[in-house]
Amino acid sequence: MMLGPVTAALSLLAFFSTITMAAPIPQAPPITSSIVLSGTSLTVAPIANATVSTTASATASAVSAVNSTSAFNATTVTPPASSSGKLVVAHYMMGNAYSATVASLKNDIALAQSASIDGFALNVGSDSWQPGRVTDFYTAASGTSFKLFMSFDMTVLPGDGAGDADLLKNYITSVYDHPNQLKVNGKSLVSTFSGENSFFGQGSANAGWQFVFNGVGAVEFMPSFFSTPAASAAMSVVDGVMNWNGGWLTAATTADVGAQPEESKIIAIANSFDADMAYINPLVAAGKTYLATVAGTFFTHYGADSYNKNWLYNEDYSAYARRWDTVIANRDKTDIVEIITWNDYGESSYIGPIGADQPNSQAWVDGFDHTSILPLTAYYAQAFKTGTYPSITKDQVFIAARPHTYNASPNDPVGQPTNWDTVVDDMFVDVLCTAPSTVVLATGDGKSQTFQVPAGASHLSMPLTVGGYLEATIQRDGATVVNCKPTGYTFTDSPPAYNFNFFMGGC
Repeated sequence: MMLGPVTAALSLLAFFSTITMAAPIPQAPPITSSIVLSGTSLTVAPIANATVSTTASATASAVSAVNSTSAFNATTVTPPASSSGKLVVAHYMMGNAYSATVASLKNDIALAQSASIDGFALNVGSDSWQPGRVTDFYTAASGTSFKLFMSFDMTVLPGDGAGDADLLKNYITSVYDHPNQLKVNGKSLVSTFSGENSFFGQGSANAGWQFVFNGVGAVEFMPSFFSTPAASAAMSVVDGVMNWNGGWLTAATTADVGAQPEESKIIAIANSFDADMAYINPLVAAGKTYLATVAGTFFTHYGADSYNKNWLYNEDYSAYARRWDTVIANRDKTDIVEIITWNDYGESSYIGPIGADQPNSQAWVDGFDHTSILPLTAYYAQAFKTGTYPSITKDQVFIAARPHTYNASPNDPVGQPTNWDTVVDDMFVDVLCTAPSTVVLATGDGKSQTFQVPAGASHLSMPLTVGGYLEATIQRDGATVVNCKPTGYTFTDSPPAYNFNFFMGGC
């Protein structure tokens, strides 16, 4: 049966309460540093060899929290920090939290913790109400181990004059001593989205950001600048760099792979760490650190009279899970993974509940809940943090599919999104199996495919059927172990408008 929001959260509780650890993940030669937990601060220290944990335990406590914008009530599971101190955080769009309350933010925190997420990067913009909401977030985190840090969205925050630094300084100082502020090397972690051209009345971006941080206390600055990796690494104000676009398959555009690319091309891009190494090499040479990203769906559909953004990234063939595998295989090169995003509805990248405050994205977001991916996120986050893939004690299915044929032609004034022809009309399924199994996928009556899979994680796909449905069944020893057939989905070739967001379901 299909998991509802509450059931999905309880599924995570069951997942962690029985977790044991499998064989360690093979490690590549270490080239950077490891974050070691020290109280409420994190200390970065060079290491000669990565430490891999081979055991783990988990404790669970029920948290009563009601999200006024969602029916998703979470049960919190907080696994202990790994010996290597790796962290997984998620990007949180404060601009989509106007209606949030302390209670609803507590629920977001509890749900994130249940997915083995350790903190949120709070993306703040220029709205006058956002400072108050940030205060609410830190209040909501009080009494938990969950960490928060500022991520300044410099595409909307002003950064030209010296006076523009005041708001940023106030944000940093107001939470500097809060016990839930994430600190690295005893310094408050601060990040950005853009900001490479923010001079703050100084002679350069480097001098400008130094001006912002002057007098606010010690800051560990890990921005996402859209300049060359070498240019970012060369800035003395920078302690590390976040690779924002590293999480998506940005190399799978129509120009890169053509129309209807072969599966092998998409998988090769998802499995590649080359774009990350383009950042890591100059950062290592400068003695600085790297913040990796993982992301799922990307589709945005705003016309020229709005935000004028209309494109997608190909995330076919279980790209989210494959990206996690790639990062895990290179976990000695990064200490923090940031999931993009928790709640960016406008770009369809959300893994958290759909809230009430959308940026006019309802046409492609409503009815497309993504929270079923959270147990899969927990599986990979634990592997990244501990160096060991968890042994699977519960069979699970995760399904993703788009709602219409890739070449549909609705009467949509916004028009076809860029890269529309790179995707395929398939159902994509990830399974976590406790033992070798038979998996049967079906997309309509008489339309099915059968796969033999080993114990562990497997990634499957089959063509969708117009007018059909989504169904995945795990069978073992002649019996059905899991049957998953999400409701509310029909695949069509005549949609009212373009929507390349993923419909997701899990069991």
